[in-house]
Amino acid sequence: MAHLWKLQKPSPLQWISRVGQEEVVRLINNPTFNGRNALCCAKIPNLPPRRGFCSKESHITKSASVGSQLGSLKSSCFHHRMTLCWVKTSSLVHIRGFCTDKTPKDLQAISRSPRVVAEAQAALVDYLHSTRGLQFPDAEQMSKHSPNFLAKLLKKVENEEDTARALTRFFRYHPINEFEPFFEGMGLKPSEFNSFLPRDLMFLSDNEKMLENYHVLCNYGIARGKIGKIYKEATEIFSYEPGILGSKLQAYEGLGLSKTSIIKIVASSPILLVGDVNRKFVKVLEWLEDIGIQLDWIWGILSEKNSYDWSRMLVILQYFTELGFTNQEFGALIRKHPDFLLDGSGKMVLLVSGLLLKLGGTKKELFGLFSQFPDVQIGSFMKNMRRGLIFLIEIEMDPGDIQRLLLTHTEVFGSYSLKKANSILTYLNVGRKRLCRIIKDDPHQLKKYVLGLKLNRLPNSGESEKSLGEKKKFLLRLGFVEKSKEMEKALKVFRGKGSELQDRYDFLVKTGLDPNDVSNMIKLAPQILNQKIDVLQSKIDFLVNNLGYPLSSLIAFPAYMSYTVERVKLRFLMYTWLRDRGKARPSLALSSFLACSDKIFAKRWMTGRVQSS
Repeated sequence: MAHLWKLQKPSPLQWISRVGQEEVVRLINNPTFNGRNALCCAKIPNLPPRRGFCSKESHITKSASVGSQLGSLKSSCFHHRMTLCWVKTSSLVHIRGFCTDKTPKDLQAISRSPRVVAEAQAALVDYLHSTRGLQFPDAEQMSKHSPNFLAKLLKKVENEEDTARALTRFFRYHPINEFEPFFEGMGLKPSEFNSFLPRDLMFLSDNEKMLENYHVLCNYGIARGKIGKIYKEATEIFSYEPGILGSKLQAYEGLGLSKTSIIKIVASSPILLVGDVNRKFVKVLEWLEDIGIQLDWIWGILSEKNSYDWSRMLVILQYFTELGFTNQEFGALIRKHPDFLLDGSGKMVLLVSGLLLKLGGTKKELFGLFSQFPDVQIGSFMKNMRRGLIFLIEIEMDPGDIQRLLLTHTEVFGSYSLKKANSILTYLNVGRKRLCRIIKDDPHQLKKYVLGLKLNRLPNSGESEKSLGEKKKFLLRLGFVEKSKEMEKALKVFRGKGSELQDRYDFLVKTGLDPNDVSNMIKLAPQILNQKIDVLQSKIDFLVNNLGYPLSSLIAFPAYMSYTVERVKLRFLMYTWLRDRGKARPSLALSSFLACSDKIFAKRWMTGRVQSS
């Protein structure tokens, strides 16, 4: 595979496909590429499974069956931000030590006193430095920056009055695994360094190469708390023979980089210290100088928290050159939008380009977009574009119109974060077809649908007046009183034509429900008729066949039809688990575990204070 890393001049658009953006782009110079057909036939990456791009069918999300194990239950509930505080879990115990994933809050809960913490830290420093012979800066870093390890030590002596003396006695008879506070002091979490703990070693002095290379980085000026990332991403450098790591750092100084710059580069891209001087990195430096970018400026905005792929950066530099940017134009563009290069090492640029190429965009259109790019981060731009695409799909706009709008008003979609489609339809009190017409006539109307802005209802059109009359007639046939509060409530909620509402009502009657009962259900929850018949069918089937409730249970709680099948599954799984353990009574009403919010549900059912009724 070594030949793949040779510095060539690959086509950046071919490279986009290689990095995992499946069928996202075609070559910009491919004359046979049909953007409209690609839009209808291919899958846009990373879209949620809500509705097919060219299909109006709804799909019910698949999830685990009712009899799935508790582990799946916990995972699903966590996905919906519900805390399973009723589950008692044991601490993670490592066979080579006693490392856990406790947080610094555990330390506060155990000690309850800053004085106790200070005494414990002092005792640990004294043990590591005086007894074990570690350098004082190492011992101090390990004691003051390993709260999880310190919390476990305090747990061992929590019943002792004199913490310092108790820990000193503990250390005398129970040598600790020094690698745990060492790795945690470097900035790694227990879950991150578990795999790095040696199986047959407990003392740092037994791994002289690791300590020596650690000190090389410290003495060079890299903060001890940031070396953990280096260890995690380039572990092999801590096995170097004496002098090798220092020579690699000096080699980068030989490229004309300052020591401060190297510290920042190494902290963000530890892989540069593996092997010889990274050729792709050197090529990026040369290219940046050619377009007039001062290296000190680019290093100044480099983030040590991020990792950078210099191979991808090189592709981005080549890509903009192929688009037609001169060195002067490209240099000005990078100075104005450094995130083009630094956000994901150029990944966001590739994603935006890939999406537009899939929609049928041309090289000229991409050049125009990037040369006049709005004042917004490229990552946010891509996120807004994706949100806008989902919005157009959910209002069931024609694929051809979606393609046209996204290509002709790319800046509008990328610059603004739109509300969800259902929210906009509700606030404006319009149907999908009318909203599609409004957007197609004036795409700049999208600026009014941005998150944080208040939407006002649109005035009724002539078609809306006709539809309103049909809805009133439908409600009167069901026994609603004209101008009553019940009718006003239903008219505000209803979306769609009167004939569609009638078809859905007829479907509910055909399932076996009494017509009068269906009318009462609509009075209690008129929103249930806003759903298509296939959605109503799937929810009723799940209620009867999976949950085992009779169809008549809808009469008392018609709002069941308003909840997604996924939400009902999660709630019912929890209820089943509690019922099987005698924590909830059998045959509980649907409303008891569905009608409340997640917060109330967690408090009522997941803290052990289960109500008997």
